[in-house]
Amino acid sequence: MKLNEILRAQIFEIIRNQIKDNDPPETKITYSRLKTLGYSDFETNQLIGQCVAVELFQVMKFKEPFDEMRYISNLKNLPKEPFE
Repeated sequence: MKLNEILRAQIFEIIRNQIKDNDPPETKITYSRLKTLGYSDFETNQLIGQCVAVELFQVMKFKEPFDEMRYISNLKNLPKEPFE
């Protein structure tokens, strides 16, 4: 398995866990909203995954704590790509 596929699988697992645990609830809400807009499961996970990736990057690269408010804001703006 290529590195990108491994990373995608791990990000998709984070999304599944957030939806299952309803934490934050905005992930499940966003998933449902994007599906209603006609996105496939894979596309929906990719879009939400962009928001997860932004947070992972900030935590790993800049040693910042997870910013739940930024994450939720980025989720609410989907399908527009997150800027931060």
